Amino acid sequence: MYLSLNQYLRSVFGERVQKISLDAGFTCPTRDGTKGWGGCIYCNARGSGTGAYSQGKDIAEQMRAGIEWARRRYKARKYIAYFQSFSNTYGSIDRLETVYRQALIGPEVVGLSIGTRPDCVDRERLELISRIGRGRMIWIEYGLQSASDATLARINRGHSVSDFVRAVEISRMYGLKTCAHIIFGLPGEGRPEMEDTVRFLADLQVEGVKFHQLYILKNTKMNSIYRAGRYRPMKQRDYADMVAWALANLPKGTVIQRLTGDPTRSELVAPAWSLDKMQTISMIHDRLRELQGWPSR
Repeated sequence: MYLSLNQYLRSVFGERVQKISLDAGFTCPTRDGTKGWGGCIYCNARGSGTGAYSQGKDIAEQMRAGIEWARRRYKARKYIAYFQSFSNTYGSIDRLETVYRQALIGPEVVGLSIGTRPDCVDRERLELISRIGRGRMIWIEYGLQSASDATLARINRGHSVSDFVRAVEISRMYGLKTCAHIIFGLPGEGRPEMEDTVRFLADLQVEGVKFHQLYILKNTKMNSIYRAGRYRPMKQRDYADMVAWALANLPKGTVIQRLTGDPTRSELVAPAWSLDKMQTISMIHDRLRELQGWPSR
């Protein structure tokens, strides 16, 4: 049907490889005043982080704890260090080198995956990542969210679509794999705009894609917009249909790293179906089978 990250990693390493989420305490240029304040309208103060950095845990300690958990839970023996929270290239070169090296605690760490923004990279940073990660699989995960500059301005991203294209081009110069994060259901976007984003990524031939629905969290600007009645979340069926269409229209071999977002229950405002991840994935699979002409299960 499509190439999942788990399938891809098994094809390369011959066994399960588990990503270990890390929080290095970085921020973003739309939070610290460089390009704005408050971050994207849907992002809260945690920024998808684990909170480990604020608890005083360094990267090596987080890796060791994550590996121990993955060994018990999944019997995994190989791992990818995943810098997840906020923009993990948004810092001095010296600090970036320190935290990246702290993650590579042994040969069982077979890769790096670094989440960031396309306006927070340059040749110096990507050369550093390529050098530190030599001999390992390296992914740079760029938050694109939409291929519409109007939408990016509306959600306070602070970067342009051309910034994303430039980031992908430089990443390729250094042999780094790129994964694009996109969000369906952004304010002001309908089906045509979402399809345009998928076509844009297909034409650019990024190596990986992560799909997210726009869910509304407490203590965000998006929550205020929602409470004022100026936004209606996507329905589960519409989201599943959109992701299935995207999967059918991306190039074969695109590594699909995520099908749906996974909010924290205590922070979620809407839509409630965001908490039923398995049902959403099942709906996506069913719709994709229909699009591909496969029989139902």
